[in-house]
Amino acid sequence: MTERRWQDWVELTLGAWLLISPFVLQYSNLAGAAAINSYVLGILVVAFASGALARPQMWEEGVNFVLGVWLFLSPMALGFSGDDIARWNHVIVGLLICADATMSWLQYPPSGKPA
Repeated sequence: MTERRWQDWVELTLGAWLLISPFVLQYSNLAGAAAINSYVLGILVVAFASGALARPQMWEEGVNFVLGVWLFLSPMALGFSGDDIARWNHVIVGLLICADATMSWLQYPPSGKPA
């Protein structure tokens, strides 16, 4: 599969958002668990989305799906569920990444041919 998918651009945008969101949303602690999680996951999502734009592979969607699940669960796992802004940012972006990866899987099943 060599066709570029709009879903990869969405994931790239969401990854970039994760990188800047601690500053834009003014997280209470820019060096705390929520911010570090945003930076690390943002870099990973941007990297895999960029790779998918350069050479689309379905396994990249699987990785981004797992990253989305982690984003969704991380406020509870890392103990920042009391920070409403950071929690909701992680939950919403995580759900969007999971939905985006799922749409890509549905549009391009493992056979590599559009559905």
